[in-house]
Amino acid sequence: MIHIIDLHFQGQTEAIAAFLVETSAGPVLVETGPHSTFPYLKAGIEAAGFTIEDIKHVFLTHIHLDHAGAAWLFADHGATIYVHPRGYPHMHDPSRLLKSAKMIYQDNMDALWGTLNPIAEQQLKEVAHEDEFSIGDTTFKAWHTPGHAVHHIAWQVGEDLFTGDVAGVKIGAGPVVPPCPPPDINVEDWKASIQLIKDLAPARLWLTHSQAVSNVNEHLNELEDRLVDWADWLKPKVVDEQLEDGALVKAFTQYVLESFLKLNLSKEVSTRYEVANPAGMSAFGLKRYWKKKALSGSR
Repeated sequence: MIHIIDLHFQGQTEAIAAFLVETSAGPVLVETGPHSTFPYLKAGIEAAGFTIEDIKHVFLTHIHLDHAGAAWLFADHGATIYVHPRGYPHMHDPSRLLKSAKMIYQDNMDALWGTLNPIAEQQLKEVAHEDEFSIGDTTFKAWHTPGHAVHHIAWQVGEDLFTGDVAGVKIGAGPVVPPCPPPDINVEDWKASIQLIKDLAPARLWLTHSQAVSNVNEHLNELEDRLVDWADWLKPKVVDEQLEDGALVKAFTQYVLESFLKLNLSKEVSTRYEVANPAGMSAFGLKRYWKKKALSGSR
């Protein structure tokens, strides 16, 4: 059985979730959300009939703070934290990760994310592509799925796939959109990861932002189309016009908002999307992507 735990990030529902998977050897957690939403995570675990101490295994899709920020609390209670090799050192020593986040979020850092404490090496498990871990009667299989982040894993459990951010953000009945924050966005890698998921042919995708999806191919096709659309829209603004950051964020935010209006999204749902996936962050991530392409001579 899989429980979706809504973390009520910034007072919004459906913005960030964690997943509790019941196994014959006890509950397993996929994602933790940020440290700032830990009270909701704890309440969700208890509502399912378990305690924090019952969680002995935490599977992370990647180390961004909205997915992994509370992992250290479970490690402190003896849980093993499963993480991509590229994310492993940042979970053990989060100083660089925190410094980068504080530069971006400044005075809002604590309110948004809380803190991130180091995790002892003995509580961390480095995960290779296609590694499998059996917890009681349940097997978790890791698929390295870069594009959103170089340290991204999708976790397969039977016909279910926990997709982190590689399968996008979808709020309610709204569209699926690609979260594109810096520094690792790579459109080509992301498209390859989408194809990998299609080839796996899971019955359901469990999106951290923030629901289960069963129309898998339709969902992934829409995601890829929007990823390409966003990247193509931003390219001339970055490469040719070289808009400064403020103008770029303003223009892209307006572009995204207008696309939502065309889909008749309510203001409330549009706000949830902005909380879960700020347009400004995607503007910066895709700007970095195009700048790197230009520097490499690949247009």
